[in-house]
Amino acid sequence: MDQNFSIEEAVNKLWDKMDGWMEAIILKLPNLVLAVLIMIVFYFIARGVKKLFNKFLLNRISQKSIQDIISKMIFVTFILIGFFIALGVMELNKVLTSILAGAGVVGLAVGLALQGTLSNSFGGLILSFMPKLKINDYIETDSVKGFVSEISLRNIVLRRPDNNYVIIPNSKFVDNSFTNYSLSKRSRIAVSCGVGYESNLQEVEDLVVKIISENFEQKEGEEVEFFFTEFGDSSINFMTRFWIDMVKSKEKHAETHKAIKLIKSNFDKHGINIPFPIRTLDFSKNTMRIENNNSSKNQPE
Repeated sequence: MDQNFSIEEAVNKLWDKMDGWMEAIILKLPNLVLAVLIMIVFYFIARGVKKLFNKFLLNRISQKSIQDIISKMIFVTFILIGFFIALGVMELNKVLTSILAGAGVVGLAVGLALQGTLSNSFGGLILSFMPKLKINDYIETDSVKGFVSEISLRNIVLRRPDNNYVIIPNSKFVDNSFTNYSLSKRSRIAVSCGVGYESNLQEVEDLVVKIISENFEQKEGEEVEFFFTEFGDSSINFMTRFWIDMVKSKEKHAETHKAIKLIKSNFDKHGINIPFPIRTLDFSKNTMRIENNNSSKNQPE
């Protein structure tokens, strides 16, 4: 009987508790609806302010990555303002105080658990404000070449010349060196070839310099350079260097292609030989003797 009485008492207390909760929910319902409306309003305000900044202010910033970072920060800032106002409407000021008080402890725990992610985020900020790296720049890292397609707080996205995308974590990208071909519109390339040993080397040099100078404009402070590099197995090899307009690898390939065709056609006109390796097979007498001896052993006695 005592046990039944205690269970009944517990059930009654539970119902009383639930009645209190329902009463509190009913009393707080207008505040809850108002808080939800505030969050919705601030969401649209954040979107509107973000669009206004993008249209009138952020367009003055040349780097697209910086525009994206600032617009995201503006959006998040207004969402947080709406969240804190909604907490005030719900009369959850104590909860807000507790959240702020525990933010330090939570931040420390999150920082230790997400070291890699935070490293990528700081790397993204560094890359976004780096003046020598912009969207659509053509760059080369240790393992990949491509156009900068996106810089986010987590990674940098490169579009390779074959139109495939490579995603590199910011922390790895920041720690390594890279070449930005888009910083300078002029680059120097080299084309190598070889001529026969019977060739007049001065004639070869003068002809190549003349060909390159006439077909590739060299601006002030630039010149066509020519160097014989080595005595090869079947040719005397040389290298010519000259300047071209280049902000991506396709331009280098196109100009190298053009220079090789010009050098070959002009060498043919002037009777200059471009030799190719020749392999001579020498069947010595000793080999023949072995074959003869083997054949004699196979003959019947």
